[in-house]
Amino acid sequence: MRAVPAPKVWVTGLTAGAIAAVAVLAVQADKGTKPRAAAARPSASASAGAHAGATKPKAPAAVPDGSGTGRRIVYSLSRKTVWLVDASDAARRTFAVWPGTVSPAPGTYTVGTRAAGPLTGSDGVKVEHIVYFSARSGVNIAFSNAVDGSSPPPASNTATGGIRMRTADGAALWTFGTAGTKVAVVG
Repeated sequence: MRAVPAPKVWVTGLTAGAIAAVAVLAVQADKGTKPRAAAARPSASASAGAHAGATKPKAPAAVPDGSGTGRRIVYSLSRKTVWLVDASDAARRTFAVWPGTVSPAPGTYTVGTRAAGPLTGSDGVKVEHIVYFSARSGVNIAFSNAVDGSSPPPASNTATGGIRMRTADGAALWTFGTAGTKVAVVG
């Protein structure tokens, strides 16, 4: 009868073999070519007055005066811009939006109903991250983004209250704009 090695011997042998295999692979990988990061170059659209190789990041637009205080969503009708403002009155995110044909009047509102979507907007576009905060002339007004990430074409003969944004901005507004969040609309 043949003697069977103890389980400790098997485990030790397998572990030693695995370590040896990893060491061989590591040595082979070290001999191969290594990726190198490309040097950053200023883009062709960099301003002519900028120093070569240096670009100045654009500062976020200041939160509009008269938009209140505290945690809130600020929507500027004239700038077509939204700010997500924290409790310390600092803008945490600022982004451009595409308003519908029906706009809310300047004033203070509160986020009411929300819908994750996808739903079909009054313009026929599938939307998500829908945050309702007002109604005007029988049209619900809400922030949302198109499911496919597109910006809306100009509406023709349709009353739309959707204030559209890019997908990432829609997700950020959805997370920020829970029910009861203040919405300040400024001119």
